[in-house]
Amino acid sequence: MAATDLLVIIVAVIFSRLLAIYFPGSLINTTTGCRLIILLVYASRNCSVWLTVAFTFDRFITICYQKLRTEYCTEKVASFIIAIVCVLCCSVNIPFYFIYEPLYTIDSVGWYCNIKEIFYTSVVWRLLETLDRIQTPCLPFVLILLLNALTVRHIIVAGRSRRRLRSHSNENNQRDTEMESRRKSIILLFAISGSFLLLWLTYIVYFLLVKISGARFLIGSNLNDPKFILQESGYMLQLLSSCTNTCIYAVTQTKFRGQLKDAFNYLSKLVTKCHKQ
Repeated sequence: MAATDLLVIIVAVIFSRLLAIYFPGSLINTTTGCRLIILLVYASRNCSVWLTVAFTFDRFITICYQKLRTEYCTEKVASFIIAIVCVLCCSVNIPFYFIYEPLYTIDSVGWYCNIKEIFYTSVVWRLLETLDRIQTPCLPFVLILLLNALTVRHIIVAGRSRRRLRSHSNENNQRDTEMESRRKSIILLFAISGSFLLLWLTYIVYFLLVKISGARFLIGSNLNDPKFILQESGYMLQLLSSCTNTCIYAVTQTKFRGQLKDAFNYLSKLVTKCHKQ
């Protein structure tokens, strides 16, 4: 997850946005380079989203199905699922490489990317675009929401049973670390679902507006155009969504916070030592 999220930032932010804007004559701005960058953006974004779904499913199995956990939650199975997800996400986005043509041509070299007219008129391309929006982000969000809801339901039911058992024992006045851990799991699951929904909401709203009104996606439009601002805001929040889940999962882990604290303590001691010297 961290690797694919980092790849999204490198490809979609650094290469597609920053380098393309501030180095206009570079190889990235040729039509071939532009196509490759867009393909990598689609693939890395989908990998990031679907690995989040896979990780959510892994947590669902871990918490709700203790017996299945020993067989499913293994390094071998995780590696296999990661490979399958990455291969599929790259494969399904290959057709989008061919929807772009040169914006203009200089000395037989195509520069920048412009969406072909057939993309807006062909039934096949419209179907592919709709399927792409369904598989990212609509279907992942439904799966994440469903899996998290089932996991929370299991935690709540198990918590009620645990409280009934503790009420008949002598452990009422003792700290229930298991229940505290389950409450943290609920907060984590809601944080994942909430951030995914909120950060993709603008993108989904703009896509629906385009589909309903029959408009086109804007490229290099007037920066003061409300539609262009909404479109770019949706893209920005969508890219931000690729970062938040890994951060949320990592920060909520006790071991991660402990190692992060140790790293800060080491740096502070090192700075203090250098200052004394």
